[in-house]
Amino acid sequence: MDFDLSDDQRLLADSVTRLLADRYGFEARKGFLRQPQGWSADMWAQYAELGLLGVPFAEEHGGFGGGPVEVMLVMQELGRALALEPYLATVVLGGAAIRLAGNAAQQGAILPAIAEGRRKLAFAHGEREARYDLADVQTTARRGSGGWVLDGAKSVVLHGDSADTLVVSARIGGERDDPDGIGLFLVDADRDGCARRGYALRDGSRAAEVSLTGVAVADADVLGEPGQAFPVIARVVEAGIAAMGAEAVGAMEAMQSLTLEYARTREQFGKPIGTNQVVQHRLSEMLMALEQGRSMAMLATISVEEPDPAERARSVSMAKVGYGQAARFVSQQAIQLHGGIGMTEEYAVGHYFRRAMVIEHTFGDTAYHLGRLAAQVA
Repeated sequence: MDFDLSDDQRLLADSVTRLLADRYGFEARKGFLRQPQGWSADMWAQYAELGLLGVPFAEEHGGFGGGPVEVMLVMQELGRALALEPYLATVVLGGAAIRLAGNAAQQGAILPAIAEGRRKLAFAHGEREARYDLADVQTTARRGSGGWVLDGAKSVVLHGDSADTLVVSARIGGERDDPDGIGLFLVDADRDGCARRGYALRDGSRAAEVSLTGVAVADADVLGEPGQAFPVIARVVEAGIAAMGAEAVGAMEAMQSLTLEYARTREQFGKPIGTNQVVQHRLSEMLMALEQGRSMAMLATISVEEPDPAERARSVSMAKVGYGQAARFVSQQAIQLHGGIGMTEEYAVGHYFRRAMVIEHTFGDTAYHLGRLAAQVA
């Protein structure tokens, strides 16, 4: 397989790199964290102006016409900058749900608004008792007057507190953990009966608990065939896993660079600590883990469009395990080699460590995906 980037892909990556280098220093990020929504609306407008919010959408919907590779390039740079904006939630997750299940009218109304920065989405699927099981949905959807009525709760909805529209999964029929009988619904975040409680995750990014009490949804706001949404949900999550793999690679690159520079400049006993052989060995091991993680993230990226669901699920789980283990190792070594300063709020490497740990536990941790792989060969 040819992994060389095209001229357009290189231009995309370079433009994102320049934007974030100019506007997203570590001190600037601290200021973004203090803003009411926990991220920068100005940067979001910059992403829209640069065309980043339409990267995976067709040109007819105001997009770039890109695919998983283009998303990977953007997410890698966002990971290197520790960006806080809801790119994953809106463009990758919400956008994928609309692209995969939306009809022509829904795509024409929503995707251009995302690309222009006018509409933010959140994928409200996970529930408190599900523990990574995508089929475990207790939120219900029952037929009402002219549409559907939703009742239930969603947990850890990424950037759910700032979304304009929620993509909500709900059970129409079947048992609690039955893949059949699940639907996807578009819910305006300010709809009567929809309540949100936003909070910061351990890495500073935002999430929300969402409560749905008698929320009315029109038939026009159902995504795809009611009761047949599970394959779409699985593909949305797989797209998220691939995108977060690229983000993890960017974070690992930043930690490797910071640690290498620290080893060159931090002196003990009259010489840089990087002259010690044991430190050099650790830096080499970090680099090897980074490259292994990069390979796994690329595997996830090229697997997103695999037509065979079983093969796609297997490859994505392999990739999630691989880049999760790599990110954990690189993060731990970065903290160890920095010593006490690595865990302070004032120094960047500790923030990268936290982001890497959140990524590892999003959409299934290492143990969960190892279990999935084991079940396939049992």
